[in-house]
Amino acid sequence: MTPAASSSDAGSSATPEDLVDEARQWWQTDIIDIHPGQIALRGYPIEELIGSVGFVDTIWLMLRGELPSRAQAALLEAALVASVDHGPQAPSIAIARMATTCGLQVNGAMASAINVLDDIHGGPGQQCMELYNEIDAERQSSGDLDRAVADVLQRRRDDGMRYVPGFGHRFHPTDPRTPRLLSLVQAAADDGVVEGRFTAIGGAVEEAINAGRPRRIPMNVDGATAVIYCELGLSPELGRGVFILARSVGILAHASEQMTQGGRIKGPMPKSIGYTYTGPGRRSVPRDDERRSTS
Repeated sequence: MTPAASSSDAGSSATPEDLVDEARQWWQTDIIDIHPGQIALRGYPIEELIGSVGFVDTIWLMLRGELPSRAQAALLEAALVASVDHGPQAPSIAIARMATTCGLQVNGAMASAINVLDDIHGGPGQQCMELYNEIDAERQSSGDLDRAVADVLQRRRDDGMRYVPGFGHRFHPTDPRTPRLLSLVQAAADDGVVEGRFTAIGGAVEEAINAGRPRRIPMNVDGATAVIYCELGLSPELGRGVFILARSVGILAHASEQMTQGGRIKGPMPKSIGYTYTGPGRRSVPRDDERRSTS
């Protein structure tokens, strides 16, 4: 009986052994094997992993199925460190802090914050990886990187792309995280840890979007980590996932700090600042007969 089958499909012919087998196959996983007194991650006994490999190694193992080399783990760790926090002005961080002042415990505060890491606030890294992968496929077809970059960017602009994900920053004229990340991935490419083709793609995209511009639009942390995650063979979806893992550290730290600081029902701004009202001026509610006459 396959996992998709049900006891109703089998009818009266299903034996108790069939039903037990169906239940066992309902969930199938290559990730973890658990029996009484035994736990193994991807085949490695947990007691051997503990104290022998780091947390970043374990992330790689869980996502990729094998343990990384030390150089691969170091590159992944650099990308994770770069994404842990961006201050209380970042919506996810602000939400975590506001949530704690509304009485949520740490799990609720973290969940509320993580839920806003969607396409706009948390998605540019994944979108940039998708862009790099599209360019890589185009380059393999044409053999010309600059031509591939130009064609893919134009195609995306024709489809309505208003900005290139992974480039430019609303706060930093130059993202301080980017040069360090790019230097690390370039060193890894020089050492043969990664191929370097996505490093070249990221640089080519930056040059293409800045051609003829008096003021450059530099690569930001999303563009740099997208280079690293693509070089390490992660899918775009996993790229967003590991970004969320990294940002969860900052979310947890800010939620914990706000709990220590206290405060009740803190909104996005102090009450003394207020907000901008753009509706009608104060007016009287019309009398009932006036309302009937206009109906």
